[in-house]
Amino acid sequence: MAQSLHLFSHLSSYRSISHIPSPSSLPLPRIQALRLRHRRIPRVSASASMPPPDLGSPLLASENGVAIDVDSVTEAELKENGFRSTRRTKLVCTIGPATCGAEHLEALAVGGMNVARLNMCHGTHEWHREVIRQVRRLNEEKGYAVAIMMDTEGSEIHMGDLGGTPAAKAEDGEIWTFSVRSFNSNLPDHTIHVNYDGFAEDVKVGDELLVDGGMARFEVIEKFGPDVKCLCTDPGLLLPRANLTFWRDGSLVRERNAMLPTISSKDWLDIDFGISEGVDFIAVSFVKSAEVINHLKSYIDARCRGSEIAVVAKIESIDSLKNLDEIIRASDGAMVARGDMGAQIPLEQVPSAQQKIVKLCRQLNKPVIVASQLLESMIEYPTPTRAEVADVSEAVRQRADALMLSGESAMGRYPEKALSVLRSVSLRIERWWREEKRGEAMELPDVASSFSDKISEEICNSAAKMANNLGVDAVFVYTKTGHMASLLSRCRPDCPIFAFTLSTSVRRRLNLQWGLIPFRLGFSDDMESNLNRTFSLLKARGMIQSGDLVIALSDMLQSIQVMNVP
Repeated sequence: MAQSLHLFSHLSSYRSISHIPSPSSLPLPRIQALRLRHRRIPRVSASASMPPPDLGSPLLASENGVAIDVDSVTEAELKENGFRSTRRTKLVCTIGPATCGAEHLEALAVGGMNVARLNMCHGTHEWHREVIRQVRRLNEEKGYAVAIMMDTEGSEIHMGDLGGTPAAKAEDGEIWTFSVRSFNSNLPDHTIHVNYDGFAEDVKVGDELLVDGGMARFEVIEKFGPDVKCLCTDPGLLLPRANLTFWRDGSLVRERNAMLPTISSKDWLDIDFGISEGVDFIAVSFVKSAEVINHLKSYIDARCRGSEIAVVAKIESIDSLKNLDEIIRASDGAMVARGDMGAQIPLEQVPSAQQKIVKLCRQLNKPVIVASQLLESMIEYPTPTRAEVADVSEAVRQRADALMLSGESAMGRYPEKALSVLRSVSLRIERWWREEKRGEAMELPDVASSFSDKISEEICNSAAKMANNLGVDAVFVYTKTGHMASLLSRCRPDCPIFAFTLSTSVRRRLNLQWGLIPFRLGFSDDMESNLNRTFSLLKARGMIQSGDLVIALSDMLQSIQVMNVP
């Protein structure tokens, strides 16, 4: 199959490579040596024929019957501050009692939320369904592309609910009872229900019990029947459904956990719910191997043919770290769940594990989320600690795709302020990176599985280098599946990436990936028509100006173009 590569020069003229020979006769490194020829760009009316866009959200900008989806926040950012001011790092917010209302959700979207996370450890299906519908309604009415991520509970050992209270405080020296008994009435004072029937049998007197990765610590002092008496040695906040781990002689006791299934019976019911509601991502807790990811993908495909639900592997256990490469390759993305990870490996190893996961995900072209305790103090206080800001800065400096708020946005007192901190720190560190690391070499391994994919990969690598070297204002990519936009994101160019797609679901999924500003736009295989149409629509909204320098790519024609906005 012949491939086409186009190189535009300034304004109305460009150079074109009209034909690339067959794969057997073309070494990729010699693409630049092909003969060039000149021609003129014909002007194409914005009313030119094209396939109609799919339905799902209103068309907020239109001209002569052609429309493009764009949210007001992106539009205002570009108008007021220009291309370079846009934030590249994406933000995920866990939705809970503090943020489930329509006004709160809109405030988070305005503040920069790209993905709304639903933690299936809490709430009923009816509650989660209402949140999903409110987010979808917000997207439809306001033009946002907020994606929905459903996070499974997993089958590791957890605490139960706290008798209806949102949290409990364990103080130093207090005696608490951890029990596997079911209580028909209210829980007795200082009593915690444990979901694992073998808990009382497995623990021993003298074991250390860690709640939620060490947010509180207990020592087992007595056992009788289904109850385990524990002394609080490190005070802390106890939250419903918090993870429990226990240590003996300085080592994690994990034999029973290793025998538990990754996806529990409750998780399968939640997954069925997520499929029926059309969530964009399903995050799987405590993944032990690639087999689990592959099994879930097959199940989703069988339940809903053509489903575009992406599977995200949560890296939070010793098993997931041991099998990291195979898990990342099998998944559609990963989450660095540092809270539970820190309960299973020494704390001093968590930073290096985070860096390793972030680097591997970028190498394999999989989006990665850094999560857990980024701004934990903001659950109670309106400003973060300086150490928390430094932690957020390091995740941005590592070029992670996204940062995630958990309790800070789900139950915290200052969810919007916490999101504002993530946004402002991300913007500042990204600007510092561009100023200090301009022109950095991009050492990324090949990920293509076919010759066609190899061409796309080489085009994206070249486009990112050209964007940095030429100082272009933006990269435009026209993509049906999102793959070429993902390859561009992997290269981390200095300028923002405008990703135009036909599908609302692809648009939402792209909203998790670094540097991508996703739009929904109907387009054809005619790149000249697409560009003129796009220029006309974005100029009408004041989002671009004549003279702006852009690089344009297409995964339909595998083309690359450099031109000024006319």
